[in-house]
Amino acid sequence: MNRERPFHLAFPVNDIGETEAFYTGVLGCSVGRRSDSWIDFNFFGNQVTAHVINKTGSVAANDVDGDQVPVPHFGAILGWDEWHELADRIRATDIEFSIEPRIRFQGQVGEQATLFLQDPSGNALEFKSFKDGSRVFASD
Repeated sequence: MNRERPFHLAFPVNDIGETEAFYTGVLGCSVGRRSDSWIDFNFFGNQVTAHVINKTGSVAANDVDGDQVPVPHFGAILGWDEWHELADRIRATDIEFSIEPRIRFQGQVGEQATLFLQDPSGNALEFKSFKDGSRVFASD
């Protein structure tokens, strides 16, 4: 592959107004196209679409480096400074982290800053930043 392309993800939400307020006000996303039942966001250069549905079900978790990581989840890989700015912006709200901001895999190939939170509909989000951005897909 010669160049990276943005991804698209559609996900369920309960309320379009709460969703728009969270994704624009807290995360800083801009709005694209919209209707009464869905809304597109520019999610750190990717297109994510929130669809209003009656959501049921639960989130499972997987043990990763001592944390119970919610599955499924989605998010973005940010630059080191951008990640810290987002963590500080979230800390300034009344939003609780599912997993507090921390450094995971310290001193290892995949060393990264990570945090987890939920949007108003309970969708799990992860934001991370790799200490060495060239190692995102490294396996050694």
